[in-house]
Amino acid sequence: MKVPLQKLAAVNSTKIVNANITKTAATTQPTRPSEGHRRTLTDTAIYAQPAVPKQWHLGMFEIGKPLGKGKFGRVYLAKERTSGFVCALKVLHKSEIQQGKVEKQVRREIEIQSHLAHPNVLRLFGHFHDAKRIFLILEFAGKGELYKHLRREQRFPEWKAAQYIAQMASALKYLHKKHVMHRDIKPENILVGVHGEIKISDFGWSVHAPNNRRNTMCGTLDYLPPEMLKGASKDNYYTEKVDLWSLGVLTYEFLVGEAPFEDTQVMTQRKIVRAEYTVPGFVSPEAKDLIKQVRHLLPPPTLVPKPIQNSNPKSAPRPRPRKTHLP
Repeated sequence: MKVPLQKLAAVNSTKIVNANITKTAATTQPTRPSEGHRRTLTDTAIYAQPAVPKQWHLGMFEIGKPLGKGKFGRVYLAKERTSGFVCALKVLHKSEIQQGKVEKQVRREIEIQSHLAHPNVLRLFGHFHDAKRIFLILEFAGKGELYKHLRREQRFPEWKAAQYIAQMASALKYLHKKHVMHRDIKPENILVGVHGEIKISDFGWSVHAPNNRRNTMCGTLDYLPPEMLKGASKDNYYTEKVDLWSLGVLTYEFLVGEAPFEDTQVMTQRKIVRAEYTVPGFVSPEAKDLIKQVRHLLPPPTLVPKPIQNSNPKSAPRPRPRKTHLP
């Protein structure tokens, strides 16, 4: 009996496979996963890497239901016909990418994400293109955006927030060890796997920085650190610790249900620079201390905020529209 594509993940999710993500060639047996690397994912049909042909094309996939859409394209549930591998197929339209002048971000997203392999980082298994579109073969995160879970629950209990933050910290440690800054950490860019594990996604603003220095202002305003609001100059730069500041903001939002600096654009900048926020009384002293300690990983702000200019839309931080799946 043929199982509908959209139900395949749920049918197979009860089979637990304690193995690393393996590459499965179309004409060879699957390689034995390395031992000692704990895997949080579970089903070979979903998580064993798809068969690797000489060249991908759209006819190799059975396309299922839409998973989400964004400014430059859509994401679909898909199954690779040869291996039965279930994935998410992200479809970007070249004309829209060119009109938005984000060719560099797309190229960087592919280059960086394709080299990452961590249980809490969304895998990019491959990519291909035709005359009008670019296709990214992504790991399927069966429970969707973390942001939707947060809005449904309003705020997370501390035990759940602690689990999520621990997984985020592990993923960021891995990224930073590889000299990758994500630069746009927020609930909308975090997905949830079929077993509740979280996965950082959306590497459009990420950068590989071996010298650990950057000065581009980018990302989402509510999560920007004071160092980024100084503006770009030769003597002003920031490091991978911008992601840790965002982790502190994320911790607050998990526990409280809203970002600590949310306000008008000008007031949000001012609050960030002055570190002006209040923690409700229902948050435990230990959680309050964690938020404070993460925030103090950055140098103390000593500047006066300047209004963000929109003359360079590619580098200006984005307001925080709520989106479904794509940047």
